[in-house]
Formats: sequence, C-alpha cells, structure tokens
Amino acid sequence: MVEKKTVSFEEALRELEDIAEKLERGTLSLEESIKAYERGMELKKVCSERLVDAEAKIEFLSKAPSGEIVKSSVKKKKDESPSKPVEEDLF
Repeated sequence: MVEKKTVSFEEALRELEDIAEKLERGTLSLEESIKAYERGMELKKVCSERLVDAEAKIEFLSKAPSGEIVKSSVKKKKDESPSKPVEEDLF
C-alpha cells in the first residue's frame, strides 16, 4: 500500500501516468499488468485524497468574515447561460 505521507501528489501522478503508459503498450505480462493495475489504484486513491484535502483547505481560506464559504468557479454552471433578454408571455 502507498504511504500517503511519503509520496507527493506530483510523484503519485507521475507514477500513475507511467503505469497507464505501460498498460496501454501491452508489453507487460498478465501478472505484471495486475500488479501495475493494483499499484495504479493505490496511487489514484492517494491523488484523489490529496485533491479533496486541497479543496477543503481552499474552502477554509475562502471563508468570508460572516463564515460563509465564498466559492467561485472558472467553469460556468450548466444552468447559467449568457444573459439574454427574457421574453414575457403576454397572452
């Protein structure tokens, strides 16, 4: 199992990319492929946990004085569309 504190996010991601590349090439034996897949799943978990932790820290640092979390997103939400004049149904 991967020690979360000994592997940085960047190291885990780099190793995960290497594993994916090896698996895609198809040059590993079945046993090596299984071991590589297991290691990849461990690394994926480490990366996911690190991202969740980072998001929590960002939310904590983004709190307004009132205690509300100030969230902003680079991506537009699906329900947000460019502002168009809304036509009212008069009939």
